[in-house]
Amino acid sequence: MKSKTHQPLMLAAVIASLSALPAAADLYFSEYIEGSSNNKALEIYNSSASSVDLTGHKVEMYFNGNTAASLTINLTGNIPANGVFVLAHGNANTTILAKANQTSSSGWFNGDDAIVLKHGDTVLDSIGQVGVDPGSEWGSGFTSTADNTLRRKTAITTGDTIINDNFNPATEWEGYAQDTLDHLGTYQGSSNGGGNNGGGTIGHCGETATRIASVQGTGAASPLLGNNVSLEAIVVADFQNANQLGGFFIQEEDADSDSNPATSEGIYIASTTPVAVGDRVRVNGTVAETFELTQLNNTTVTLCASNQPLPTPATISLPVASLNAFENIEGMSVAIAQTLTVNETYQLGRYGQVLLANGRLQQPTNVVEPGAAANALQAQNNLNKLMMDDGSNLQNPDPVIFPSPGLSAENTLRSGDTVANLQGVITYDFGMYRILPTSTPHFVHTNARPLAPEIDSAANLKIASFNVLNFFNGDGTGGGFPTARGANNPAEFARQKEKIVSALVGLNADVIGLIEIENDGYSNTSAIAELAAAMNSATGTSAWKFINPGTNKIGTDAIAVGFIYRSDKATAIGKTAILDSSVNPQFIDTKNRPALAQSFRVNGNRAIATAVVNHFKSKGSDCNDVGDTDIGDGQGNCNITRTQAANALVNWLSTHPTGVNDRDYLIIGDLNAYAKEDPITLIIHAGYTDLIHKFGGDTAYSYVFDGQAGYLDHGLASGSLTPQVLYTSDWHINADEPISLDYNTEFKSDAQNISFYSPDAYRSSDHDPLVVSLNLIIDLDGDGDVDKNDVQLVTAARGATPTAFDQRDVNGDGAININDARALTLQCTRPGCAINSL
Repeated sequence: MKSKTHQPLMLAAVIASLSALPAAADLYFSEYIEGSSNNKALEIYNSSASSVDLTGHKVEMYFNGNTAASLTINLTGNIPANGVFVLAHGNANTTILAKANQTSSSGWFNGDDAIVLKHGDTVLDSIGQVGVDPGSEWGSGFTSTADNTLRRKTAITTGDTIINDNFNPATEWEGYAQDTLDHLGTYQGSSNGGGNNGGGTIGHCGETATRIASVQGTGAASPLLGNNVSLEAIVVADFQNANQLGGFFIQEEDADSDSNPATSEGIYIASTTPVAVGDRVRVNGTVAETFELTQLNNTTVTLCASNQPLPTPATISLPVASLNAFENIEGMSVAIAQTLTVNETYQLGRYGQVLLANGRLQQPTNVVEPGAAANALQAQNNLNKLMMDDGSNLQNPDPVIFPSPGLSAENTLRSGDTVANLQGVITYDFGMYRILPTSTPHFVHTNARPLAPEIDSAANLKIASFNVLNFFNGDGTGGGFPTARGANNPAEFARQKEKIVSALVGLNADVIGLIEIENDGYSNTSAIAELAAAMNSATGTSAWKFINPGTNKIGTDAIAVGFIYRSDKATAIGKTAILDSSVNPQFIDTKNRPALAQSFRVNGNRAIATAVVNHFKSKGSDCNDVGDTDIGDGQGNCNITRTQAANALVNWLSTHPTGVNDRDYLIIGDLNAYAKEDPITLIIHAGYTDLIHKFGGDTAYSYVFDGQAGYLDHGLASGSLTPQVLYTSDWHINADEPISLDYNTEFKSDAQNISFYSPDAYRSSDHDPLVVSLNLIIDLDGDGDVDKNDVQLVTAARGATPTAFDQRDVNGDGAININDARALTLQCTRPGCAINSL
């Protein structure tokens, strides 16, 4: 039996021991980060004057309304007096991990999951409401638990120990934009309704303040980086609303400007303290360079006055003399009076961005020689662009605010459209200067959608080329999705097919060369068979056929080239020929897709031409494995590979590979080379004419990349065919349109999948199709016309047995006689079959 006389001493010792430990209530959450991807962290604050051993402490996470903990993380280490402890996800970014005291790579909380801090079974603090799933978040705007950073208000000194009571983050927490990480690891809460105490003295309104120009300096980075400063200036732009940047811009009053054009008078303030444009505010904070933008972090904001006159905006026009012109006005309000042109809308739907320039920017190697000239033009282009941004942190915003009142299939914004009198602020992000509009931009649709391609009505054969953007039809019976490329499911494929067929029908062509169609053979379930059948259904005919080259596949790539044609307008003759490495080793068919050639005879006058559709190696991936590197002359990756393919192509065509002894050749397809690049130059030097340039000039284009327009999709005619070309044009239905208007359903809300989609031709692909209008003639002597000399060649052959595809058999009856001479006389170019004397 134990002696009772020892119990008072033991109890006294326990009490003494416990008095040396902080009370449980001294620990509570001070910061919560629910950022992008795995950027998740919890900061725990020790408000006591003693260090706390974390043995026995744990963080519990309750997922999706569960009443039992879904994840428990036992804490290790200790928290110093008045210090913090950061628990982070093990796959967070380096900024978070640099502050972390402990990590866990298990599946962490989302915005709808509750979190509890415990010591043993004692609750110390909680975030959210255990047993409740709020849907996606508690709270709203920046003070919600989804996609935001929350920091505990200074006035809160104890944790929320009731884990199942109603939870509104705004009661105890201040909210900041997603991935705001600058204060993690340092607890300095604020009771001013937003922002953070910068650690310095803010002073009183009207007292001496640091000038913004001193903070910005004359270089790309602030000379006061890391310093604590107090500024006093006018709010010129406010981006604090839900899903916006989470801050505002201030600019010195005109009287306080240093009049030095090399120093900006404006700066971005990272703070959610409510302000309004026209407020004069005093701000204390730390000078930082965030993604190379000079700004103030860890801020305290005081309102000095409202409805103040706004500072004079900076003025600027494009092109600028150097990028310093933007740096010199970074953070300032700006007015751009000139008319600017939309050059790219690729990121419009994803990030609300529109690339602007003074006029259309051209791909350098589309208009000048590769090398020094191309690099010089690229440098000029780089000075003639400015990104307009919606000022939102959202990906896939709904609505997309450009153009007003919002992007849709019926309210598009096309490259080539214009906007004037922009007002906004200049900022910098992701390697590019940007303007954030402060008033609604009013776009003018100066580049209206073309209803139909330009075609010469006198044509007797129209040959088109169209990149069908990975047209993959699954197993051909409605299933088999997703495939290697293209649509992810039957619903997407139905949308894709509607748009592709609308475009193909709209071309009004007789022969269409296809690029990027699935290389799955030629059975009834193949992609090309389904496309031809869809064309017949759409046109109410059975005339559309596809070319079957007599092989299961063409090459080894997932995609191939192909032909469909109207059998009531033309007849496929000769053999279908394929150019690959087996024909000419110069043609590397593991890089280039094999070319396909087919001769066609016009059903009307029996004239013949041969079309060859191509898809050369792209610039997107390198050819270093075959010693073909990007040499920096503007032609990109794999230029030698494409040039060798071009050489193999013209040499192959000179052998009449289809077995039809006719010199009229038309090279079409995506050659992945712009007009002045080596592959095109080689083909032209071999006697071919660049039809796009002949009829469209230097401003012709079929594709937009990096905001620069040019044409990769070509129509190149042999010397004998060129005089028979009436017209050639690109139909600009794709390259100028926002990618968000295509068939894909990802990165769009349910409402946008309705409003962005239309079963029309616009944004059916990323390349514009081209149409070549031909008036093919039976020019037997190759001088570009039909005259007495051609008739005499028929007359001289009377009685001879025609060879295969012999055009002297003009009426196609299997004999050469006077009837053929008479038939050809009816096709003479000039009255009386006169010979051209020029």
